[in-house]
Amino acid sequence: MTSKKQKPPKMPSAEEVQAELSKVENLDDFFGKEGVFARLFAKTIEEMLEAELSEELGYEKYEAKGRNSGNSRNGKRPKQLRTPNGDVTIQMPRDRNGDFQSHLLTEHQLNNQLEEKIISLYAKGLSTRDIQETMADLYGVEISPTTVSKITDKVWTLVEEWQNRPLDKVYPIIYLDGIHLKIRREGKVENTAVYVVMGIDLNGYRDVLGHWVGYGSEGSNFWLSVLSDLQARGVEDIYIACVDGLAGFRDAIESIFPKTAVQRCIVHQIRSSMRFVAHKDRRAFARDLKAVYRAPTRELAETALLELTDIWGDRYRVSIRSWENNWTELSTMFEYPSDIRRLIYTTNAIENYNRQIRKIAKTKAAFPTMEAARKLLFLVNQRVSSKWTVPVQDWTRILNQLAIRFEERFPL
Repeated sequence: MTSKKQKPPKMPSAEEVQAELSKVENLDDFFGKEGVFARLFAKTIEEMLEAELSEELGYEKYEAKGRNSGNSRNGKRPKQLRTPNGDVTIQMPRDRNGDFQSHLLTEHQLNNQLEEKIISLYAKGLSTRDIQETMADLYGVEISPTTVSKITDKVWTLVEEWQNRPLDKVYPIIYLDGIHLKIRREGKVENTAVYVVMGIDLNGYRDVLGHWVGYGSEGSNFWLSVLSDLQARGVEDIYIACVDGLAGFRDAIESIFPKTAVQRCIVHQIRSSMRFVAHKDRRAFARDLKAVYRAPTRELAETALLELTDIWGDRYRVSIRSWENNWTELSTMFEYPSDIRRLIYTTNAIENYNRQIRKIAKTKAAFPTMEAARKLLFLVNQRVSSKWTVPVQDWTRILNQLAIRFEERFPL
């Protein structure tokens, strides 16, 4: 038999609150996992659970009528609750028959699950209004676009922590590339460059080191600030940097990491040079060009480039000149064995990542703020990088080659 009226839960008294506040020395004492609000929250929830259990059993704690009632309290067990300020441990009351199920916690957990669903939908590119309609259709939950924004804002702390996290001292290989997103700035939608750096660490795992939202088009000056940020976050050495065709890349890299070898993307170079070749000659020109970048050694590659000039130089001088002018960066790969060469001759690794971002970003006409763009970039990264669970193929062999090639700089 249950009581007709549930006794109101006992909330923390003014004295208890004052006692907790007297322990405060810094912000962590307020908002940390063990801070005042976490402890008061836990105490309030525990009192409400005790009231729920009393309602279920039909008597208050220590009441005589509870004796021989067929069920009784049976101690407590710890339980983790997720809150906006982090996980909090509470003491969950139990009954002897094991029948007690808290409606309060079910609702609390449901709210957390809905928040996770909302953030997941946002990460897939849905707008706040699309999420509002989806939550109403699937769960019958009415939420406003403003509420959706507030929920997704909860990831902002994670965005900042991720972007500013310490990095490894050494990265054998990094890839630098940029994408463009439409972002509203000062009332106007601008095509804005986002700078992306992906690294392969000494264990052979890929990791995006950060996203940097710039201004206007992609430029070497901003890349200089990106590389400076990597250095400030702990990067001391990079063996090989793989870049696209942006002018000034080499100077920017060498000013921060002077020992780093720079490899210009062969695929970008091929696309650029083929633009000047007539359609009827493209197949033959591509065949002769392949002999240059597929050559086993630098000497044979340079011989093939001379032969390409002899055959096509009169008709397509502009295409060939671009190979000659950029040969220093294009031929870096010939210094390394084939296993390393296949990792550095193209920036496809980071372009595949950027393709995932574009796939999500194209669902939005424009991002309302820079912060909104950074939130989505972070969430896409968390989803994509969760699949990077194995090292690069043949990494043990590659690591041994790197250890020999960079013996003086290789950490032991």
